[in-house]
Amino acid sequence: MNTRAEHKPVVAVLTVHDEGQFFKGNQRNFRDILETGTRMGYQVYIVTVRDLKLADETVKGYVFNKSLQTWEEQNFPPPQVIYNRIPNRNYELKTSVRTKLDEISHASGIELYNPGFFNKWELFKWLRTSETTRQLVPATKRLSNLSSLGKMLSAYPYLYLKPENGKAGKGIMILKFHPDHLMAYRLTIQHDKKSVTYKSVSLSRLWGRIRREAGNSPYIIQQGIDLATYQKKPFDLRILVQKNIRGSWSITGVGARLAGKGSITTHVPRGGSVEDPFKLLSSLFGPEDSTDLLSKVKSTAIQIARQIERASGLSHGEMSMDLGVDTLGTLWFFEANAKPMKFDEPEIRQKSLRRIFQYSSFLAGRLKS
Repeated sequence: MNTRAEHKPVVAVLTVHDEGQFFKGNQRNFRDILETGTRMGYQVYIVTVRDLKLADETVKGYVFNKSLQTWEEQNFPPPQVIYNRIPNRNYELKTSVRTKLDEISHASGIELYNPGFFNKWELFKWLRTSETTRQLVPATKRLSNLSSLGKMLSAYPYLYLKPENGKAGKGIMILKFHPDHLMAYRLTIQHDKKSVTYKSVSLSRLWGRIRREAGNSPYIIQQGIDLATYQKKPFDLRILVQKNIRGSWSITGVGARLAGKGSITTHVPRGGSVEDPFKLLSSLFGPEDSTDLLSKVKSTAIQIARQIERASGLSHGEMSMDLGVDTLGTLWFFEANAKPMKFDEPEIRQKSLRRIFQYSSFLAGRLKS
């Protein structure tokens, strides 16, 4: 039996303070994490950056009182593992939060689970430094000026424009060139569940619209990939990789997301639907090739996670990623998220919650060894 499994550390889920409702973040997700940890025999609570004082003998934290259906403030023993669930980049970039995360990573007797969010441009840079993962990355450049955008559009049939720090498909645009049309340039912008298309005779006329839409957010330009489709709708695969009780990367689950009608992304909040990956792949490639393809998806996701860690020089505990399969069955990497949103597939969801604590056990074991 693995002795590491016997370490049941005190786990604190880290977020930021909220004047209105104790703390910020997905309250339902926090409740699920607490319930799972408690059921597995761990002491677990929510703590805010403001209340986490590493030198104190007790820590002010929150647990959910089921009978009163409300969060309760209590004093807890200091954590051995801090699970970073600060909900967005803006909070994480605040000086007070950066300072606290830095303090945690240098403190003895505490392990930090997840250092922080990824930036899309950095991700593609990291993956390009390895022979194995380089071929998975579509051609990607930073959106800087009209002439480089024009050059890239002449090299590829269409382009995706994505915010470097975007989340859940927000702010994504598609740029296409139709040489046989008078209004040859088309820019499609995703708005919630609908998308709007602007047409123009020249790219320079659309440039103002692109700049307005991007605002101050840095954007990347990416080669468009003709994704495999099911019932004429494109789909991609959503993979969750987490470290297990041995501290090794392992696949928690693979899901598929089918684009909604008129949507340019497959995200569920934007009209996408949750599907069985084997069903979608089989409809195109047949059952045998789909089985091989799915096992390739899993081994590729592990390679990506390892490469991100290697190139970033930071230790992560989990990430979700979006991989696309094109019409020829080639795999493409689109995105990775260092703080995965909850998966809609119940089996993946349950396993993912348990894995948080299994990896926390591994981290605690490392403190003792």
